[in-house]
Amino acid sequence: MENEGPSRTALVTAYARAYHQIADRPRILTDPLAARLLGVTVDELAEFGRPAEDSGADLGILRLGVSDRPRRLFFAARARFAEDRVAEAVAAGARQVVILGAGLDTFAYRNPHPGLRVFEVDHPATQEWKHQRLAASGIDQPERLTFVPVDFETDTLAPRLAAAGFSRTDPAVFVWLGVVFYLTPDAAHTTLEYIAGQSDPVEVIFDYLRSPDTAEDRARLQARAHRAAAVGEPWFSYFTPEDIAAQLHTLGFTDVEDHSAADLIAGYLDGSTEFDGEPPQSLRPVRILRASR
Repeated sequence: MENEGPSRTALVTAYARAYHQIADRPRILTDPLAARLLGVTVDELAEFGRPAEDSGADLGILRLGVSDRPRRLFFAARARFAEDRVAEAVAAGARQVVILGAGLDTFAYRNPHPGLRVFEVDHPATQEWKHQRLAASGIDQPERLTFVPVDFETDTLAPRLAAAGFSRTDPAVFVWLGVVFYLTPDAAHTTLEYIAGQSDPVEVIFDYLRSPDTAEDRARLQARAHRAAAVGEPWFSYFTPEDIAAQLHTLGFTDVEDHSAADLIAGYLDGSTEFDGEPPQSLRPVRILRASR
């Protein structure tokens, strides 16, 4: 994480969500604010879907994240999955959602649930850049949104959320997308312990990378990890579905729903054979789960 501006990961995800709005039908996630927050036009977005002879490193990373349809669909599907789960929790009485590593997420500005308070937790540099983009784009900050700046190298989540007015005794949903694999297993477990300490009912939605089963998968995953490390955002955590489920059950979560990336996308495309046979390599290690009690 750099000290100025958002991470490359946050930018790639935001551009992919914005491009999804113009490139994919049926659309999995409707996000009319993604492009506006980034300050890009439809024509500028369309350029990301076209081959380019020469792109700088940063632009090349953006192009890869936007033009890779499987990855783009997963970014849309994981956000839709989280927002659908939040809607269910709100219907059951939840009035707090914490978005950990919020990046350039726009849910808080599209929030359709009156009375739902949203806490966006992220690195101070990312939040400062987001404040600037919100002001420049004319997107108002909702009254029920609270920014919670947390530098996980120097800060602790619990006191920061408490100072922001988050209630540990009320039902809550934690949305934690695109973050876990950048943390050590111990750091990820510490955050899950904090979430597990919330009063019932509590729910967490997060994606993770599955430990490779074969030498071929291991080699492919290592190559991707090296590319991530080369741009300053290395991966540290991998889990098997069985191991992460056991960890969650030990922490007191009683209901764990775990999906592969390809299955999640297919579910939102009405079972479409988007990926015949084996899922694309970019999606094979990616999973997303919801745990609640």
